[in-house]
Amino acid sequence: MTQTEKHISIREASFQEDSLIARHSYQMWQDIGFSDEAIHPDWLEITLEFIKQARQDLFYKAFVAEFDNTVVGSVNCQLFAGLYPNILKADYRKFGYIWGVYVEPSHRRQGIAKHLTKTAIAYLKDIGCTRVILNASPLGKPVYSSLGFSEGNAMELDV
Repeated sequence: MTQTEKHISIREASFQEDSLIARHSYQMWQDIGFSDEAIHPDWLEITLEFIKQARQDLFYKAFVAEFDNTVVGSVNCQLFAGLYPNILKADYRKFGYIWGVYVEPSHRRQGIAKHLTKTAIAYLKDIGCTRVILNASPLGKPVYSSLGFSEGNAMELDV
């Protein structure tokens, strides 16, 4: 365990931290290679509205990692809304979705993303999810693989 890990605490984010969560999401997109030109100028308002709706409709929660009373990372999770009609009973298919896992660059490679993700998984399990899904960046794949995530059957084609 690193010195930093000993002082990290994970807690549920407050409503007042929604803008911070949105900023982390923005920074995540930049980290995976999207320029400011590719990101909508109203990214903050769009993200805040998404969080508001997900909180109302999809059991949304966010969790933050703190080091010395400063938030250094965050994760978002919610019920997966789906891409098509879900005709299966919840006992068979109630998916949770994790998104926006972000850790400040100076605090990376210390297990923080893993702890945040485990906290989100526990919450999704508590609300009855039967599976958790996420989309991983290349840097995130080893973290999620170490938690037991497997690569699924999603296929992509750039057109």
